[in-house]
Amino acid sequence: MNLKGLVAVSGKPGLYKIIGQNKSGFVLESLDEQKAKLIVNLTTAKLASLEDITVFGDDDDIKLATIFENMKSSASIPDPKADGTTLRKYFREVAPNHDEERVYASDMKKIITWFSLIKDLPLFTENPEGEAEAAQSEAAVEPEPTAVEEAKPVKKAAKKTKKAE
Repeated sequence: MNLKGLVAVSGKPGLYKIIGQNKSGFVLESLDEQKAKLIVNLTTAKLASLEDITVFGDDDDIKLATIFENMKSSASIPDPKADGTTLRKYFREVAPNHDEERVYASDMKKIITWFSLIKDLPLFTENPEGEAEAAQSEAAVEPEPTAVEEAKPVKKAAKKTKKAE
């Protein structure tokens, strides 16, 4: 799953893809059907990259990508507007070690809404760039050694002599 370039903007619903940058901020495109363009000023809005978001866990924080992977393999996803107990029961399945005291129902609703926005996008099935490069390097076969060419003698530069005047 490749979440690179996807961001959530504080105060704005939905998710956005970064399509450019200008001197005062970023140019974003919404991931919904409208594909609305938005220019975000970095001094007034906060951007949260989906690949950097984690959820509080009992031992370690849980990456959002891991939760999305578990949600992808889940049989049914509850409605984001469901009650808190239904959401908590579902989250115990997809994020079994989440900290139930610090992960609120509003957080779970937001994650389920984000998942419903990006689950049909092609980038949802892509590998992140780092994993893709690692897979390519593992799959690469080293070429067989070829016969080594003999070293050619290096030509010496002709010395220039100065004419005596």
